[in-house]
Amino acid sequence: MPTINVSLGERSYQVHVANGALDRVGYLAEKLRITGKAAVITDSNVSPLYAEQVVQSLADAEYESSLHVFEAGEQSKNLHTVEVLVNEMVAAGHDRSSFVVALGGGVVGDMAGFIASIYYRGIPFIQVPTTVMAQVDSSVGGKTAVDIEAGKNLIGAFYQPKLVVADPTPLLTLPPRVLREGMAEIVKHAAIARPRMLQTLQRIAGEIDLGFTLTTIEHLPELIAENIEIKARIVEADEKETQGVRAFLNLGHTLGHGIEASVPYGELLHGEVVSLGLRAALYLSEQHGGISTQEVQDILRTLKVLELPLELPANVQIEKALDKTATDKKFVNGAIRFVLLKALGQPYISKEVTQQELQAALQHLTTPTFSI
Repeated sequence: MPTINVSLGERSYQVHVANGALDRVGYLAEKLRITGKAAVITDSNVSPLYAEQVVQSLADAEYESSLHVFEAGEQSKNLHTVEVLVNEMVAAGHDRSSFVVALGGGVVGDMAGFIASIYYRGIPFIQVPTTVMAQVDSSVGGKTAVDIEAGKNLIGAFYQPKLVVADPTPLLTLPPRVLREGMAEIVKHAAIARPRMLQTLQRIAGEIDLGFTLTTIEHLPELIAENIEIKARIVEADEKETQGVRAFLNLGHTLGHGIEASVPYGELLHGEVVSLGLRAALYLSEQHGGISTQEVQDILRTLKVLELPLELPANVQIEKALDKTATDKKFVNGAIRFVLLKALGQPYISKEVTQQELQAALQHLTTPTFSI
């Protein structure tokens, strides 16, 4: 079982990655001496597939638990759903001695982690991510949040889990579109830190349309662990994004979030808008950072073979996407901090990107990519 340590002093924790690890959630919690009653928070997609397995794992370790299920989708990641779930936890007898188990993808992890951060002013929680996106990215690092009308993830807290248990076997039940969108975060990690992973992604891209098989997931723990290692080291260097280093993880996300917020939630998946944001960031990187055309093509080719979008959908209004981008947390005193690349593996933060250039980058996304 690959184990990655996230070293943050008293907030340190381990990430366990292994096929079949869902059966070990209770054992690992007990090993860490986590006590109390567990509130398992999950969504309507994941619950019928894996909730019973995790609840049984907790019971095997002699934990009492309650199950709390909300409607799947980004549209549920809001303060209303938080209030409903918190009231359910109170009714189920949870108090300050309880802990939360976040079972699901990024939406579940974000919201359940946020609930843990505010329930009785903070109780422990365990991340059990079940999607590629959550396993390689959102479950690690302690960012928890919900959306409001003004923008995505604007209400939240830095709140580290006590444990992360990443089991690739649930990926077998994911549809190809969700598998592909999760790969966008791996492309991002490759771009900022480990370019050789682009070849790995291109190699497995052909297996996604058929869905992952048992043969595929035999090798996934190593790839997932490598991505978690990349994120863990960045988080250790800049836990609360005050030093600038953690911002590197936002490559492709600034305009991506603006695009995502400009259309009804769920119309575009997070990884799909990250793919569009990566293309926009590469366009700006050629102008400001000096990245070579060949390296840009390597990233875009990988996104293309993964069948991730590279052209802006017709229903996305550029002006609206720009307006939504302006509310992003990466703006400081009205100025944008934009992550660009000098070369593969060499990210940096630019304060020179203008509003006009952001508009040009979005306009660039309306042009075809026939040359890739």
